[in-house]
Amino acid sequence: MASYKELPRTAQIRLVSSHQEVYEPCDDSFALVDALLADRNNLLEHHPSLCMEIGCGSGYVITSLALILGQEGYGVNYIATDINPHAVEVTRKTMVAHGVGVELVVTDIAAGLEERLAGLVDVMVVNPPYVPTPEDEVGVEGITSSWAGGENGRSVIDKILPVADRLLSEKGWLYMVTLTANNPSEICQQMRKKGYGSKIVVQRSTEEESLHIIKFWRDFDIEKDEPNQSASGFIGSLLTHIPLFSLWRGTNSDNKC
Repeated sequence: MASYKELPRTAQIRLVSSHQEVYEPCDDSFALVDALLADRNNLLEHHPSLCMEIGCGSGYVITSLALILGQEGYGVNYIATDINPHAVEVTRKTMVAHGVGVELVVTDIAAGLEERLAGLVDVMVVNPPYVPTPEDEVGVEGITSSWAGGENGRSVIDKILPVADRLLSEKGWLYMVTLTANNPSEICQQMRKKGYGSKIVVQRSTEEESLHIIKFWRDFDIEKDEPNQSASGFIGSLLTHIPLFSLWRGTNSDNKC
């Protein structure tokens, strides 16, 4: 597993490497890190032993998580996967530059890791391919795979959710980026049937999309397969308003989404 070096208490994430086939941090990445920042006190009290990112891209999110946990996160192990080998290499350089040890695996979601990691992941972060696209764009080589989500943007999300259920520990938390077009209320209801509570930690609208960062956790008070609420009532019950801020500190001030 990963090693740990002394980390600063405040995340200062620098773009130390890039590749034309690797998705660079953008509004969705910033929103996911903002959600982790908003939940920082809970994360510190959570004392995770293993944190995982599925689809690590540039490494911005998993590195930010490590720096958010900071000194209090001593002894935490980090693992990150991506189907794109270029993304894994960029993530490696990002994490090394910030003094974070990580195990990196080139794989589709968590293929080949599920038996080994079953029930061990305490914090999982996912910025999945959520953009509605033709199905034949899903999983193709190169940068397209980082956003192509198929019909309603759900093709990859619906594959990740059961994997997350298998890998998360009893105290495991999942933070996931979703788009309004993904029908986040349906995703939450689907996870509720598996025994998960959920809430929207960050909601953000841009010129192009409306993002929801949802946190899931095992709620042992939920009876599985209980009757559903209406979609509108359910999503309303999830909504939480959080002050927003981002940690991106690019080396190039002109670096934009």
